[in-house]
Amino acid sequence: MEGNSRARRLEAEITLEYERPKVAEAIARAVSPDNFEAPSGLSVKTTWKNSTVFTKIISKRERSKLVATIDDLLFCVSTAEKTLQVATKTK
Repeated sequence: MEGNSRARRLEAEITLEYERPKVAEAIARAVSPDNFEAPSGLSVKTTWKNSTVFTKIISKRERSKLVATIDDLLFCVSTAEKTLQVATKTK
């Protein structure tokens, strides 16, 4: 609700599945610092269970901020996945 002083609460849940639990753990740990560095009005919580990574984003800000946060998160996940691929090839 851009331009409106009463922004509503928006939520997004992202679920990512991996072949191995260790990969899911590594990805969740790689993006979990975002859990603590979110701006005011924005909450990002990433956890994992077995081979699945769960992220819940709650925003009391404009829709565009929520979309930008999702975009940033997915970029960080992609970077972590690529880093893991390179790290496992060099072992």
